Amino acid sequence: MRWSGWLCAAVIGALVAAPVPANADPLVGTPGLDDPYYPLDGNGGYDVGHYEVTIDYDPPSHQLTGTTTIEATATQALRMFNLDFNGPDVRMVSVNNLPAAFDRNGDHELTVTPLLPLLPGLPFTVTVDYAGQARNTEGEGWTYAPSGGAFAAGEPHSATTWYPLNDTPLDKATFTLHASVPAEWEVVSNGVRTENAVAGAQRNVTWESHQPVLGYLTTVAIDHYSYLEQRRANGTPLISAFAQNAEGNRETEQRLPEIIDFEEALYGPYPFDTGGGIYVDADLEFSLETQTRPIYAPWTDLPTAVHEIAHQWWGDSVSVRQWSDICLNECFASYTADYLWPERMEGKDVDAAYRETIRKHRSDPKFWDIPLENPGVGNEFTSVYYRGPLFLHALRKQIGDDVFFTAVREFNAAHAYGNASMPEFRTFMQSKSQTDLTGFFDAWLNRTTMPPDEYLFPGALRG
Repeated sequence: MRWSGWLCAAVIGALVAAPVPANADPLVGTPGLDDPYYPLDGNGGYDVGHYEVTIDYDPPSHQLTGTTTIEATATQALRMFNLDFNGPDVRMVSVNNLPAAFDRNGDHELTVTPLLPLLPGLPFTVTVDYAGQARNTEGEGWTYAPSGGAFAAGEPHSATTWYPLNDTPLDKATFTLHASVPAEWEVVSNGVRTENAVAGAQRNVTWESHQPVLGYLTTVAIDHYSYLEQRRANGTPLISAFAQNAEGNRETEQRLPEIIDFEEALYGPYPFDTGGGIYVDADLEFSLETQTRPIYAPWTDLPTAVHEIAHQWWGDSVSVRQWSDICLNECFASYTADYLWPERMEGKDVDAAYRETIRKHRSDPKFWDIPLENPGVGNEFTSVYYRGPLFLHALRKQIGDDVFFTAVREFNAAHAYGNASMPEFRTFMQSKSQTDLTGFFDAWLNRTTMPPDEYLFPGALRG
């Protein structure tokens, strides 16, 4: 995610999460997975393999009718389990094609009681039918566009506003979207488009994500889009979409093959079988790294595109274990856009830019008062943007270019399509360096004061 410039350093209001209630019943999956920031996100007792989401959306009335089928495997015996969903009214739930009882409780819990208990280690399917007016969350999920269309975008939550799921970074799954809209509208989503056909007054579109994806990284965007179709030199297809008032972003998006090639040289093979971008016409304060095809706000510029594409490695392929690990996502995306691209593609002296930033904020305690590792609930999207690039640049100078770039590439490959944490990153980087990094990491990641000069100006930065 990349915020508009004026909001980048602002502190988002703290979110107060309810504690996970004690659950003594061994046959009931937990309603949350104890993430320290969002303890009720995700659910215990099963692992999802695939989502098949079918929606019908009428833009004038905002009526959303959906059927979501979830293919999962029970990890324990279950007489009851939860999904995360706060979208339209649920009409029916079935488990293994048998009717199931259900109840909606809390902010986003859909509790399902199968007719027959589920056995550990066995696959099962859940189908949820729902219908009603899709609520406008204004950038926290389903969002109305000024054109009359709509799109889904938000972090850390978004998907629950339009389909039920296990909404946790720890449960990735493949994803297929089937969407029907009036024929004059277009539908864009993640992955490869396998259908786009008009039948009478309806347009039917299918998008398939063949690599696993997290809930907030899925999207659907409905508008009067025009398209830009490109291919990388290796044949990877790139499809980008532009709302009518976003056509001015075409010049930026035409550089997408160049951006991917640049970042592939840094971080290893591009992790997905397609790419692109979705340029919406809405008053968004952020752009978001929705997998394969980021959602871009109208103010998008080249650094924003570089940032969101870097997330395809850092955030999308390799995702956080907990939201306290957010620096893995945002520190790398920001460093790529703010330092590596200007240095290598534009010939800028980023060492000088680094020193000037430090000089500017030496006497500014607020610049240093939110730690990069475990910034605290409500502070996830703050210091990682403005201080995260400084941390990675100092680390690079501390251990040298050869060690730094080889190590981050290997770390990303080792966790591809999975999850990683900041403690794992620290341990891995230490294993690749002969320098003791304990003090360096503590000063940069854990403390709420400016690091001492030995860590602020390592290596060539001393000059």
